[in-house]
Amino acid sequence: MLKHLTIKNYALIQGLEAKFFDGFSVITGETGAGKSIILGALSLILGQRADLQALKNKSEKCIVEGIFDTQRNSYEDFFTQNNLDFDPATTILRREILPSGKSRAFINDTPVALNQLRELASQLVDLHSQNSTALIHDNAFQLAVVDNFCKNAALLSEYKGSFFAYKKLQAELKDYKETERTKAGEQDFLIFQHEELEKAQLRSGEQEETEEELAILEHAEEIKSHLFNAAQTMDREHGLNAQFGELIAELKPLAKMSQELAAIYQRIESNYLDLNDISSEINKIDEHIEVNPSRTEDLNERINLIYRLQQKHKVSSIDELLKIQEDYAQKIQDYSSLAHEIAKLEKQCDAHLSALSKVAEQLSGIRKKHVCELAANIAKTIAQIGMPHAQVKIHFDKLDQPAENGIDRVNFLFNANKNSEMLEMSKIASGGELSRLMLAIKAQVAVKNLVSTIIFDEIDSGVSGEVAAKMAAIMQQMGKDLQIIAITHLPQIAARGQNHYLVSKDQDAEETITHVNILNQEQRIIEIAKMLSDTTVSSSAIKTAEELMRK
Repeated sequence: MLKHLTIKNYALIQGLEAKFFDGFSVITGETGAGKSIILGALSLILGQRADLQALKNKSEKCIVEGIFDTQRNSYEDFFTQNNLDFDPATTILRREILPSGKSRAFINDTPVALNQLRELASQLVDLHSQNSTALIHDNAFQLAVVDNFCKNAALLSEYKGSFFAYKKLQAELKDYKETERTKAGEQDFLIFQHEELEKAQLRSGEQEETEEELAILEHAEEIKSHLFNAAQTMDREHGLNAQFGELIAELKPLAKMSQELAAIYQRIESNYLDLNDISSEINKIDEHIEVNPSRTEDLNERINLIYRLQQKHKVSSIDELLKIQEDYAQKIQDYSSLAHEIAKLEKQCDAHLSALSKVAEQLSGIRKKHVCELAANIAKTIAQIGMPHAQVKIHFDKLDQPAENGIDRVNFLFNANKNSEMLEMSKIASGGELSRLMLAIKAQVAVKNLVSTIIFDEIDSGVSGEVAAKMAAIMQQMGKDLQIIAITHLPQIAARGQNHYLVSKDQDAEETITHVNILNQEQRIIEIAKMLSDTTVSSSAIKTAEELMRK
C-alpha cells in the first residue's frame, strides 16, 4: 500500500508530503484546490508521460516519490527479472523531471526505464481516474477483469510466453520467405560474381609478391647493370675485397701486441668476411635476374586483373576480395538451404500453434467456468448501490486465431431494469450507471487482492446522495482487505472514510500553493458540513455531518 507521498515543484505544489494509511481514506477539497494535481503527480510514479509544463519553477527539477509497503504481496519475481535490489518490506518509486525536459525514473534509488516503473506500479496501484470509466467499454479491459477474477495470472503468463514465441517464429518464417523471394532474383548475379572471383584463384599475399616481381622485371637491365658495377668494385684486382685483404695482412702481426690493436684487427676481419658474403649474394642475385618480356606481360595481366576486381568491388586488398568471395559462397549456400529452413520453421510454427491452442482452450475453459459467478457478483454489488433489478451477462466469442490473451473475446452485457434488453456496456448512456458498474467491477478486483491500493477519482460522478452512501459502504468494505483512497465531492462518501485528507490552496498576488492535511474528528465534521451547505455552515449541517459519520 501507499505509505508516503512526496511532491516537489509540481504545478501548484511547491512542496507537499502526505502520509497514508491502510483501509478506506477520502480526499476532499474545493474545486480547483488541487485534488487533480495531486492525482497527476501520483500518475508520474505510476509511469505516465512527463510534461515540462508541470514544473512550478521552470529552473528547478520536479520530484515525485512514493513509498509503498509491499509486505502483503510478493514482488520478488519482478525485481529478479529486472536485476534490481529487493526489499520485501518497502519499495520506493520516484520520478524526476529536469528543467531540460528530461525525465528520470527510479525504483529503490536505482535508475530504471519508464516501462519498468510502469510495470511494477501496475502491480501496486490501480488508479481509476475520471476518464477510466471509458475502459468499461473496452473488450480487452473486460477480458482482463475476467482473468483477474479467475486468478489466471500464472496460466496467462505461460500462454503469453508461448504466444510471443509463436509470433517470433511466424515473423522469422515470414522473413525467410521474403528472403527467398528476394534472393531468387539475386541468385544468378551472386553465382556470376562468385565464379568470377573463384576463377581468378586469388591468394593472400599474392598482390605484394606480384608487384615486387614485376618491379624487378620491369627494371631488370638497370638492376643487372648496377649489380655488375657493384661486383666489379668489390672483386676486381684492386677492389674492396683485395684492399681489405691487404689491410688484414698489415694488421695481423700487430693483433698480438695489445688488446686495442687486437680489437681493431677483429673488426676489420669481420667486415672482410661480410664483404665476401655480400659479393657472393650480389653475384647470385645477378644470376637469377633475367630480362623476360613474356613473364613481365603475364605479371602485368595478373596485376591488372587484381586491380580491376578491387576497383569493381571497391576494396584495396586481395584479402578483402577473398572475404567477398567467401560471403558470396555463403549467400549461395544460404539460398540453397532456405527451402529446408522454411519447411523446418513451418513445422515448428504448426507445433507451437497446436500447443498454444491447448493452453488457450484451457484458459477459455477456466474463464467460462467462473464468468457466471463474476457476473452474479457484479450484479449483486450493483444491487447494493441502488440498481436492484440490474442484470449482468458476460458473452463469449471465439477468435479465428489465438491472440495475445487467448482465443476469447468477451463482451459485458447489462440492463438496469427487469425484462429489458441486454445491451453492450458501450451503449449505456448514464454516467451514474457507468460509475456504479465500474465500482462493482473494481470490488471484484479487491476481493482477489490483485493490487494493494485502489485509488478512485470521483467515481461517484453522476450519482445521488443515497446511492453515494451505498457506494461508500462498498468502498468501506473493500478497505478491509486493501487500501482504498477516494477523491470525492460527496459528503456521504467523505463521511465513511477512516482517514480524511483536505486539499486546500493559499493564494496571494504572486502565486498559488496547494496543501494537503489530514483532518481530526472535529475538522472532519466541519469539512463535511461545508460539503452539505451551500454557503455558511449551519448547525443543522453540522448535525447532519455527525449523523453521516456515525453510520
